[in-house]
Amino acid sequence: MDTGALTPPADDISESLLEFPDNFLLIDLCGEYDRNLTTIEDALSVQIIRRGNQLAVVGEDGARQTALEVLKSLYGRLEAGRSVESGDIDRELRMGPETVRGLARTGDQIELFKGEVARVEIKTRKKLVEPRTDAQKAYVKALFDNELAFGIGPAGTGKTYLAVAVGVNMLISGRVDKIILSRPAVEAGEKLGYLPGDMKDKVDPYMQPLYDALGDFLPGKQAAKMMEEKVIEIAPLAFMRGRTLSNAFVVLDEAQNATTMQMKMFLTRLGEGSRMVITGDRTQIDLPRGVNSGLWDAERLLKNISKISFNYFTSKDVVRHPLVAAIIEAYEADEGHS
Repeated sequence: MDTGALTPPADDISESLLEFPDNFLLIDLCGEYDRNLTTIEDALSVQIIRRGNQLAVVGEDGARQTALEVLKSLYGRLEAGRSVESGDIDRELRMGPETVRGLARTGDQIELFKGEVARVEIKTRKKLVEPRTDAQKAYVKALFDNELAFGIGPAGTGKTYLAVAVGVNMLISGRVDKIILSRPAVEAGEKLGYLPGDMKDKVDPYMQPLYDALGDFLPGKQAAKMMEEKVIEIAPLAFMRGRTLSNAFVVLDEAQNATTMQMKMFLTRLGEGSRMVITGDRTQIDLPRGVNSGLWDAERLLKNISKISFNYFTSKDVVRHPLVAAIIEAYEADEGHS
């Protein structure tokens, strides 16, 4: 790696060069119309200039060094036969670069990259899912390590998405026999009875985020067949009453809208060989005034029980559109002043 100068730099601005032996991989690294480079430039306030099979990075020492490591890590992904997408760049910028050479596989359940920091991957039929923040990585590890896990935080932090990914992973690897995805069917402004159709038609709109997540990890025909065979069930929380859920991966989404009694009912369905994940956002409670959230009570009562994990997310873990994080922060700041 050589250093030089494009223009007379300020004292803390300098230039470094990275050379890439494979020009085709370099094209993939840069992205269409150099959009990958633009993303890194905007995030780190550096300038990246392509010169043949080299990239010149200009900026302050700390930001420039980070950009160099991000570029090397992303190129390493390409050398390993993997793609570089916007989510991969976002993950490298959030979590810090690490080499992807030397992949260590532990069956099909969970994969760790041996680099500067261990990296977690979830393998499903349609894609490999990688946590994009440290909180997400800790959460995924907790899902594999614990029979009962809570994920608590704002919308867009991947709580449900990652839980469903782990569930699909455990199903296809034979660690569980079925997946059950559930939500409380609590109205957020609309009345359930006003919706057209039978009970399934009325309930399905509340379950749609779970269908969407599932569709990301399994081919459509396979998912439909599994649901027809009851290998995968998507049902309102009320349908859990009276059941014992053995050898199943069970997710309760939007748990802030479960009452204390519903939460107790759900938690006591845990059977042999099963895993449970409870996700929720304490700021989005749609229960009637005066009704306690079962999520709040569960957190208070169970936080000191070993083998039950609680993982928390903040606006910094939002992986949707960047504006979502800004919106959440604005509301949090307003609540802090009220």
